Amino acid sequence: MSWLSNIPPGIKNIFKPKDDNSDGLWTKCPGCGEMIFQRDLDAAHQVCPSCDHHLAIGPAERLALLFDNGEFEDIDLPEPVTDPLKFRDEKKYVDRLKENRRKTGQQDAMRAAHGTVDGVNVVAMVQNFRFMGGSMGMGLGEAMLKAAETAVEKRAPLIVFAASGGARMQEGILSLMQMPRTTIAVQMVKEAGLPYIVVLTNPTTGGVTASYAMLGDVNIAEPGALICFAGPRVIEQTIREKLPEGFQRSEFLLEKGMVDMVVRRADMKTTLSKLIRVLVKERRQGAATPAVATASPAAPAKIAKLPKPKTQAQKEAPKLDKAAE
Repeated sequence: MSWLSNIPPGIKNIFKPKDDNSDGLWTKCPGCGEMIFQRDLDAAHQVCPSCDHHLAIGPAERLALLFDNGEFEDIDLPEPVTDPLKFRDEKKYVDRLKENRRKTGQQDAMRAAHGTVDGVNVVAMVQNFRFMGGSMGMGLGEAMLKAAETAVEKRAPLIVFAASGGARMQEGILSLMQMPRTTIAVQMVKEAGLPYIVVLTNPTTGGVTASYAMLGDVNIAEPGALICFAGPRVIEQTIREKLPEGFQRSEFLLEKGMVDMVVRRADMKTTLSKLIRVLVKERRQGAATPAVATASPAAPAKIAKLPKPKTQAQKEAPKLDKAAE
């Protein structure tokens, strides 16, 4: 038995990793390696005060930061068929679902809610990476469709905070089928003339990036977020070349035009509020244009007739008449 096992539990709890749902007093920053007092990290909304590294944030805190006064109402999401393939690897898929539901308090990786952002009605969705890596399964597809329907019903913009490792292998081809389903959900919102905004967080990869995460009217990214289809390690092993510094990170993709802006977490609500107001105004003005064209016709305006241009013969006629005199 290791001597570490004799350390009192109270001391162990101080340095427990944040991901284990413990009440640890310190958290090690993945960016700079500095130990951060948990109370200071919470006050900074999980952003390292030393290197500005944006740590993961839960759906409840994310929604509270977005909506006015931290108040919002959850949208009831339909429950999909559980374990349609009767999948089993090291443990049964149903057991994995039970474990993640207990750990996160959610039925699946996506949470949806509606509320107001600076007085404007908004529907928002947040992917929880702690729920099986935010993987895209049938539950996520159902959640996207339900949120899109709610946005259309309430005439509200739809905002999605994406964070995912890709498709959920335990659901096989049914997971991949959620890519077109989520795309249809996005199309419903756009056809209704409503803004669709995506906030890409760390990480956003796989089939999520290949579907609804890149279809926003505006694509925003948090600083340093990994955004890709296949990760850098896989690409390096495939092409056997060293990739550029910061490859597939937010700032690199902003430079290449794949995302529209990189926004810090502290400035996210202000930025989203401005975008929503601009996009809603533009959509309303665009919708009003046909109405003006189809209004009752006014009296036809009189059009002045321009004189026909004279031919060369007509121009020479007066000279000839004068010469004849």
